[in-house]
Amino acid sequence: MEHTTFESTEERTFQYQNSLPPLPVPPLNESLKKYLDAVKPFLNKEEYQRTFEIVKKFEHGIGKELHHKLLERAKVKKNWLEEWWLNSAYLDARTPSQLSVNVAGSAPYLEHYWASKEGTQLERGAIAVWHTLHFWDLLRRERYVVDKVRGTPLDMNQLRMLFSTCKVPGVTRDSITNYFRTESEGDCPSHVVAMCRGHIFAFDAVHDGHILTPPEIHRQLAYIKKRCHNESNGPGVAALTTKERTQWAKIREYLINLDPNNFSILETIQSSLFVISLDDASPDGTPEDYSMISLLTLTGDPTIRWGDKSYNFLTFSNGTFGSNSDHAPFDALVLVAMCEYIDRKITENEGTWKGSDKIRDIPWPEELAFTVDLKVLDDIRLAKEEYQQQASDVQLISHAFTSFGKKLVKELKLHPDTFVQLALQLAYYKLHKRPGCCYETASTRKFYHGRTETMRSCTMEAVEWCQAMLDPAFTPHKRQQLMLKAFEKHNKLMHESQNGNGFDRHLLGLLILAKEQGLPVPELYIDPVFTKSGGGGNFVLSTSLVGYTKVLGAVVPMVHNGYGFFYRINDDRFVVTCTAWKSCPETDAKKLCQTLFRNFYEIAQLMATARL
Repeated sequence: MEHTTFESTEERTFQYQNSLPPLPVPPLNESLKKYLDAVKPFLNKEEYQRTFEIVKKFEHGIGKELHHKLLERAKVKKNWLEEWWLNSAYLDARTPSQLSVNVAGSAPYLEHYWASKEGTQLERGAIAVWHTLHFWDLLRRERYVVDKVRGTPLDMNQLRMLFSTCKVPGVTRDSITNYFRTESEGDCPSHVVAMCRGHIFAFDAVHDGHILTPPEIHRQLAYIKKRCHNESNGPGVAALTTKERTQWAKIREYLINLDPNNFSILETIQSSLFVISLDDASPDGTPEDYSMISLLTLTGDPTIRWGDKSYNFLTFSNGTFGSNSDHAPFDALVLVAMCEYIDRKITENEGTWKGSDKIRDIPWPEELAFTVDLKVLDDIRLAKEEYQQQASDVQLISHAFTSFGKKLVKELKLHPDTFVQLALQLAYYKLHKRPGCCYETASTRKFYHGRTETMRSCTMEAVEWCQAMLDPAFTPHKRQQLMLKAFEKHNKLMHESQNGNGFDRHLLGLLILAKEQGLPVPELYIDPVFTKSGGGGNFVLSTSLVGYTKVLGAVVPMVHNGYGFFYRINDDRFVVTCTAWKSCPETDAKKLCQTLFRNFYEIAQLMATARL
């Protein structure tokens, strides 16, 4: 969603929230038909027949009862999925979330004024923080433009979760605290937290009713940096947010019991607008290769980012940037919206501050010093070790394909997103000699509090085309025909998913209902095919289009033998970030990217030559 303007004078950001349609429940027979269609690429005839019988039994038996109960729930809840999704996808998970759940990414501010000019961490950081605060102010005043698709407003609720939001660990289930308020709703916190070398500071971003200027922010950050570089490192309590969730919840309780002041520090961090991480690393980065920056945003220093925070703004010592965000309260589109805004503002102002250098009499940042004992210090040491061990297993490649981009693909009359998805299917097929079950994010923001639906890119049509591409017996014309069929199928499924007619969330709802009713798990979900085709979060390809902007993202794979794959599409290029686990002998993110880029040429060529 590309914005020509970010500020709206006519409409208020959240004005359509109550008039958005409720999330629909698709008909049961349609969802099951789609499910059977989606498992086909992974089964032989006998296996398919067996699954077909399991599905039919479910449809006419327990599935029918559960579906009826789901319809009852949908009558009283405007979004029957919201709470279930939040819990099952995020809050109930016990794995350490900073690596397995968080969304990271290189900030794109390298592709213009800051690419060639020398610039410091603090000077650029202060400008980027200033633009971030203005984005917060737009939301506060409800002046940020309403996202729309063909004139239809989309749900804007997730934008409320960007600032002053934090996940809080619980022994069995986490929770989310959100302190954001619009101006009409009342007061809202206005302080930021900055972390550097294991120390934590806070300062107010507003003074006498006005946001601090870049020179004022610069002064605050310079004070923090100087102090941290003149003292020994702080304890790095933030590293505890990388731990397994139940362990972190128990350590947090221990911290609070150790000293009541620890609780108020936790509250200060949780309610802060966002966290500024002053990172000593100086990663290389160019618009052609963001690998090092992206890797650091995903796996960098755990003592200077609060893993549960909805937004950690990372500023590296060489004036490059990134972010790390908890995924629970929102999807990547929220970060994209803000980063695109900042990117555009930096461009408009040529990367500099053109206002007054005068600094008001503002209070200095205050250090937030946790009371820790030997047990806590030992917990921090262990957390860092476990985190480093897992982080060092991440392979990440972030490269730009610059031979062509959206412009040429549109000229070939192909959908740019589907173009990337099918090239990826072919790359997986070439490397692994089998179809790869694939999750692509489909946004359901047309509906009240809508988030995502699973769009499964590995269709029979895609597999048949992949096979044809590797079989010399097929003519270019035949290959092109099969490819266009695969494109058509993908576009149709994406359209259905965005309109609330996918099947994955529906099946999840029925499973959760069965569990809530204390019923045995239906056979459909125990059938090995369910997992083999990606169900239950087992997709070997976990993918998302980050948008048609300059913003990039990165996630780790869903499964050990899988890939995490984020990409953005521009007129002249495709930029992809691909991750894999080094400890898995069969995956290689670099090879997947290289193969993908070759496939881009192959598809373009196929469209050009088959015409002749």
